[in-house]
Amino acid sequence: MACALRRLDGRSLAAASCATAGLRALAADPDTWRALCLARWPSLLAARPDLLSSSAVSPQRLFADAFPFPSDDSSAAAPLAAAGAEAEPPQLSLPAELVSAVDVYHRGAPLLSRAVETPASSSSWFLSSPFRVDAVESKSPSAASAAAMAPADLELSWIIIDPRGGGRAVNVSSRRPVAVDRHWYTGEALVRYAVVLGGCKFEATVTCSEEETGTTTIREISLAVEDADGAAVSGEGALRLLAAAMAGPRRGGDEEEAAAAAKRRYEEFVRSKRGRKESKARKEVLVDICCSAVSAVAVLSFIAAVVLR
Repeated sequence: MACALRRLDGRSLAAASCATAGLRALAADPDTWRALCLARWPSLLAARPDLLSSSAVSPQRLFADAFPFPSDDSSAAAPLAAAGAEAEPPQLSLPAELVSAVDVYHRGAPLLSRAVETPASSSSWFLSSPFRVDAVESKSPSAASAAAMAPADLELSWIIIDPRGGGRAVNVSSRRPVAVDRHWYTGEALVRYAVVLGGCKFEATVTCSEEETGTTTIREISLAVEDADGAAVSGEGALRLLAAAMAGPRRGGDEEEAAAAAKRRYEEFVRSKRGRKESKARKEVLVDICCSAVSAVAVLSFIAAVVLR
């Protein structure tokens, strides 16, 4: 039975563990979940070979946190709204360190794996600067490339782990692209993946360039956070969002439906940001008109006073 359970994927194994107490005991085998995590996210092995072997990070807990998408704001805020207006949100400790496990797939096949360790709350520079994590930098692009690779066919998994906070993790990528653009100057393809957490957008961008040989090369992979007005969120603000997402609920349902829902929330965020910018522009135009009218009245009053004197 144990050999049969090891052939299941994570969702099927979790469902089997709910059947009987015996299956639950067999499905709780750490080696089985460790193998599932490494098969799903090969970058975990590159991050720290002992990350899933330590007692601080449970492979089963990691899979349960990182595989599903984090819950949207409405369902996460429902318990607080039911508690009353005077209820205060719980104080969450900020992660002292972040481990980003980044995996790129092309039509389901692993193409690139990177792991980035970021000192978080222990660095004052990180807390005050705009949040940004670079998995692949443009100065040293990745050697990963493929012939006839369409950027829209790329899938991205970006999970962030708090190794000192009980191994809690959260997925901050929509896995499927939410938008594919072109750089205005270089013409490189910008493949965007995003999730909306706490009213802010976590956006991972994969920059691809088409070589003369006909291959497509990944030149840059980065993650940044923007608020509803399009301003960059600081490291401290991003840590608070991540801590809340790690402690919050997860979305259920099919993986395809969850990816479609993530894209839909991204599009709603973009429309909302565009609407806020247009509303702000209209207010500024109205203020300019009022100021111009007051100035014109003042000038005309001065001229009339001089003429009638």
